[in-house]
Amino acid sequence: MSEARLRDPGTGLDPQRLAEKVLESMSARDHAARSLGVVFEHIGPGTARLSMRVREDMLNGFHMCHGGYITALADTAFAYSCNSHNEMTVASGISLDFMAPGRSGDVLSAVAKEVYTTARTGVYDITVTNQKGELIAVMRGKSYRLKGRPVVNLP
Repeated sequence: MSEARLRDPGTGLDPQRLAEKVLESMSARDHAARSLGVVFEHIGPGTARLSMRVREDMLNGFHMCHGGYITALADTAFAYSCNSHNEMTVASGISLDFMAPGRSGDVLSAVAKEVYTTARTGVYDITVTNQKGELIAVMRGKSYRLKGRPVVNLP
């Protein structure tokens, strides 16, 4: 495949650099991720890896990480993964299963990977693990692409 075909026709950027530009733009406006203390570890075309330390204020009545915070972390990884191509994409549905609890002080990592896309829809798998590599949750996200609406306007 020629180098020209590996570049975004509108910007001339390679897919990795385009994903990095999307991360810069989205994360600057992402108040939810900031309030959770999300750390952006990796972005690539169709993939993202994020982490979050479980704080005391994230614990439920059983002294486990509330499932909503784990879901928010997985959903955030999903969002960055499916928007990495610089076409505004939103969730049309998610399904999440919890495997084990997150505990206070745990560093949870969410890895999102693109499984399948069409011109308008996509399917993504997201895993959430703790710092020991133990599986905490698995999520499948379905996305819907809003045609003609870039995440970031690039020259």
